[in-house]
Amino acid sequence: MSPLKEEFEEKKNQISEELSERKEKISESIQETKDSISSTVDSGVKKTKSFLKKLVLGLFFLGILAGVGYYFFATWTYSDGTRTGILIKMSKKGNVFKTNEGQLNIGGIQTGEEGMLGNIWNFSVKEDFLYKKLESLEGQKVTLRYKEQYRTIPWQGESLYFVYDIKKKE
Repeated sequence: MSPLKEEFEEKKNQISEELSERKEKISESIQETKDSISSTVDSGVKKTKSFLKKLVLGLFFLGILAGVGYYFFATWTYSDGTRTGILIKMSKKGNVFKTNEGQLNIGGIQTGEEGMLGNIWNFSVKEDFLYKKLESLEGQKVTLRYKEQYRTIPWQGESLYFVYDIKKKE
């Protein structure tokens, strides 16, 4: 082999080795960058999952706290009193929750948009034994003790007035 050819082969090998080394360094650099990006993304995903989990749990407990607070507000006794009149109706009403509802004619005349009306008072009864007692007194004069609440809760009754004691008038 001629010296020129040998020199050419040597240079070729030297350049090939340098290219291989550079290629290896670039590959290592790319791999390091990929690993860095992957670990950054993974830590971001973990942080996001952790945040969302805390957010959902926080909203869940906040919802429960708000529901309990509303229940206590709605069932707070606003007033307590009695009404006397003739018991004209007792019924179980409701599409989903059947509640015990009644009407009492408390006498007198009430004027409304339609003219003269009887003065009818609507009420609800929570306990079944009181409902049965009221059913037996339908058409008679009774005095009802009641508590008025701020709001209604669907499974308790339609009215704000809840009867808790009954006395038959003679």
